[in-house]
Amino acid sequence: MKLLKRVLLLLIVVIGVVVYLNYPKLNIISGYAAKNVASGVYVAHRSAASMNQYDNSAPLVELAVTEVDENEESASSTVYGFMKRTAVYRDGLGAVLVNDDYDPAKMTLRPKRIQPLDTIPYPYGQAAPMDTILPEVDMGQINKAMALAFAEPEIQKTRTLLILYKGHLIAEKYINGFDKDTPILGWSMTKSIIATLYGVMERQGKLEMDWPAPIAEWKDDERKDITLNHLLRMQSGLAWEEDYTGISDVTRMLFLDSDMTVAQRNKKAIAKPTEIWNYSSGTSNLLSGILRQQFRSHQEYLDFPYAALLDKIGMYSMVLEADIAGNYVGSSYSWASTRDWARFGQLYLDKGMWNGEQLFNPEWVDYITTPTLHSNGTYGAHFWLNAEGIYPDVPKDLFSCNGFEGQYVFVIPSKDLVIVRTGLAEDPYFKINEVLSAIVNAVP
Repeated sequence: MKLLKRVLLLLIVVIGVVVYLNYPKLNIISGYAAKNVASGVYVAHRSAASMNQYDNSAPLVELAVTEVDENEESASSTVYGFMKRTAVYRDGLGAVLVNDDYDPAKMTLRPKRIQPLDTIPYPYGQAAPMDTILPEVDMGQINKAMALAFAEPEIQKTRTLLILYKGHLIAEKYINGFDKDTPILGWSMTKSIIATLYGVMERQGKLEMDWPAPIAEWKDDERKDITLNHLLRMQSGLAWEEDYTGISDVTRMLFLDSDMTVAQRNKKAIAKPTEIWNYSSGTSNLLSGILRQQFRSHQEYLDFPYAALLDKIGMYSMVLEADIAGNYVGSSYSWASTRDWARFGQLYLDKGMWNGEQLFNPEWVDYITTPTLHSNGTYGAHFWLNAEGIYPDVPKDLFSCNGFEGQYVFVIPSKDLVIVRTGLAEDPYFKINEVLSAIVNAVP
């Protein structure tokens, strides 16, 4: 009996230690689950059951139980009944995790959207794609590439795949539950959207990338030499921990902070600009905050991405989600249909020209695709690169927007290709090199 009591006591102590060490993580887990479901239901118009079964099936996140309140347009999650977190939907701004700082009365502004009707075929307009025969394209090879991308669905987990060649839609495929209009969370592909807004501002003569970052707190210390270019290239030298496996700078920012633009701003320098390359979602949100500083009013900031870029190219499905403070979460939270993500890629293939209007300078493409020091040729300015052949069987001029769990917009200028793939698994589970190589081999 004494031995049994000792074993039970030891077991209780062990359980207590495990709970104590992991209890703070429950805040992150339930926050992730609630935010994901709220956005999936109210932005992507998917069912809560589907979001819980598939999108929240990741390790630890699957422990959360999430319920939707249709009257409040919200989703709430708990883990074993603990750490309840709630995310609410705001039309035009997406879903946001609420906390004590959240006051819906203070966040009444919404971005103005312009959705004119046109008769221009997709991707340059809203009409149906042209039924064009391109004899130089090996459609048999394209079909093999599509099949390869969707093979082993439990491993590769591809949801959608779309191919544009010379501005023509030559192939697209969707799994059940998704179609050409279903908004997809881009995760870190959002970073490339934020960067492009800087390219638009540069074209308008309002910013230059070698300008010092306009952060008052930095003016009197070693951070004063950090430029917009350093931030866009993730080489500011600021401290940042990008670790999603536990409580880190990035998880605190995304699931606890009311204003996501301040986390990176408050970090100390650990190196001089250009001395190190350190991928940082905090930097992208800082850039969103700096962008907001360029406008006289919050309304102008909210309108700018749509009026100057997204609605200009017909990305009407896109929603940029904002934090409690009303800043666009430039690191992670944007939703758009697969077709609209492809429009964004086509804009880059066309070097900023869209239906006769130059939205950013052609040289901007050279800028964002110039490899950043210490990134081993994999990163430019908020875009990923193949400059050192990370995909060995694909042209080295490929550049891309990449997002968590395998969201990709690939642009291959030498092949006139834009390829969009979305899903729930990334390299090596999704066979990027093999799929891209098969597509590339189908065109001259």
